[in-house]
Amino acid sequence: MHDVARIAGVSIKTVSNVINDFPHVRAETRARVRKAIEELEYLPNLSARGLRSGRTGVISLIVPDIRNAYFSELADAVMWAAEARGLSVIIEQAGYDRNRELLLLRGPRTQLVDGILYSALALGEEDAGVLDSVNTPVVLLGERIFNGPTDHVTMQNVEGVQAATEHLLGQGRRRVLAFGSHPGEEIGSAGLRLVGYKRALANAGVEFDETLVCPVELWLRADGAKAMRDYLARNIPFDGVVAFNDLLALGAMRVMQEAGIRIPHDVAVVGFDNIDETKYTLPSLSSIDPGREEIAEVAVEYLIERIASADTPLPPREHLTAFRLIERESSAPNRPATAPESLPSPVLL
Repeated sequence: MHDVARIAGVSIKTVSNVINDFPHVRAETRARVRKAIEELEYLPNLSARGLRSGRTGVISLIVPDIRNAYFSELADAVMWAAEARGLSVIIEQAGYDRNRELLLLRGPRTQLVDGILYSALALGEEDAGVLDSVNTPVVLLGERIFNGPTDHVTMQNVEGVQAATEHLLGQGRRRVLAFGSHPGEEIGSAGLRLVGYKRALANAGVEFDETLVCPVELWLRADGAKAMRDYLARNIPFDGVVAFNDLLALGAMRVMQEAGIRIPHDVAVVGFDNIDETKYTLPSLSSIDPGREEIAEVAVEYLIERIASADTPLPPREHLTAFRLIERESSAPNRPATAPESLPSPVLL
């Protein structure tokens, strides 16, 4: 900074003001300082700045599994939202381990960031009190903890799957498979999405059939493929699939097509998440867009506000994003739908 100040002909304090983008610096002076910084290839010492200000300019995003395309695309959206506000992002994945989720939330690495965007999977409503002991500002993402002591940004799981189910019921399909349930779950994504499915059936006067609910533990392509292969072996007729995420839908579609099932002629499919891959599958996959970019923008903004008001805590806020149904080829209404008496025998792989 001494060298920059000498070449620009200004004080060290002015150099600091330019680096920190303080507004009360004349444009001509600011230009001279930036030119000197460029000539010297000077990089500010962010660690030293953090020691002085108590801030690092870094936030953490904790997600369950970066292999899940939804979370990788959410991470991308969060990084762009953070960069627009002058922040960097460290991405941590907790897997499906409760102890690791707690470690990432309360461990020593939390001291390296100014705040945490936290998408819990193993923790639940009963763990809301854990957040009271976290000294770093936190904004919750997802559906596991609804009544925590901090902000919560999430999507409309119930309403989204209700819209997807109504889309298929509106085509005359009456045996719609709910694909991806977690038996016994009420609060998480799977539990809420099953509620939306049941609500759509009830509104349409269609009786709920427990045999048309297919559990899948993990929501990845391979798990969707295995679950569909096992379900086809039961020879239960169905003419529609509402998959609880897109990866499950993609795995299921592959197995159905290998078994000779035509999509959407025999079975129409709708997913959830609207990941980028859905536009390029064959057929392209209809999906619920849950408002991923809105989640990122609002969550980062909430976190910045919490970081800035650390001495005067804010009351908890909740934000539900808008969603929309993206209709593609997998649910194109190209025929009057009648429930099949049986399905083609599955091809065992």
